[in-house]
Amino acid sequence: MPLNYHHLRYFWAVAHDGNLTRTAQRLNLSQSALSVQIKNLEERLGHALFERRGRQLHLTEAGRITLDHADAIFSTGQELVATLTGAVQERKALRVGALATLSRNFQIEFLRPMLARQDVEIILRSGSPTELLEGLSTLNLDMVLMNKPPPNDSLTRFDTHQIGEQHVSIVGTPTRLDPTKSLRDLLAEQPFIVPTMDNSVRTAFDSLASRMSVRPQIAAEVDDMAMMRLLAREDIGLSLVAPIVVKDELTSGLLNEAKDHLQIKETFYAVTLRRRFPNPLVQDLIKITADLAPFGRGDSEPS
Repeated sequence: MPLNYHHLRYFWAVAHDGNLTRTAQRLNLSQSALSVQIKNLEERLGHALFERRGRQLHLTEAGRITLDHADAIFSTGQELVATLTGAVQERKALRVGALATLSRNFQIEFLRPMLARQDVEIILRSGSPTELLEGLSTLNLDMVLMNKPPPNDSLTRFDTHQIGEQHVSIVGTPTRLDPTKSLRDLLAEQPFIVPTMDNSVRTAFDSLASRMSVRPQIAAEVDDMAMMRLLAREDIGLSLVAPIVVKDELTSGLLNEAKDHLQIKETFYAVTLRRRFPNPLVQDLIKITADLAPFGRGDSEPS
């Protein structure tokens, strides 16, 4: 039996409105009649499209997939009415969440294969770990980019993919950082801009300083990579970052990188939800990243 597009349009309206009563009033239908139309669509597709939580309607995983297709179908119809000058290419959506503190350069490098595609629309949102993982759980995000894996227990439905690993370097302005100086001298003589205590890079840095019997002067503790980059540019101190964070500044000579490496690495992860209907763009992107060297495996720093 073919799909009834009237049923699909009613579902589409409710999904975007989020309220059955309000949508019924807007469409000049009774609430029961609208419910019947959506139930008919669910029976045709073989899956529940909404689940009720209190008074709110939330899309199921099948509902989110259906909404993606409905968006494409009705968008194409609108474009058809507007113009008949050429074929319209369907654009597929990839919803990505990223920690608000994560390097923008890293995000761009990871997403570059999809940014180059004309048939893909990337919806990028930032937030806290709690907000982003909740977005995954409610199917509002397809993937979340983080620099540490989420908590793992028997109740989680998250899969964590390591997508990059970068050596952490010491960077600073040419007037502050002499690249030929030893790591011990830099630790003893210069103020440092470091991550906050809950960051694995900070833990490794403190351990390294302790082993060398040096107590570095901490100029600032920062949880935002972009802020660490800006403070280094302002010559507040030497910054502890992966080179990808300050790639442009290193290329232009605005910042120098110490030659004596810390032997500390920062790892980046893509977190996904175990779904019956995963977004195929997610698998494509993770596979592309895994196949790319050195960025995907983190064997060395990007040029």
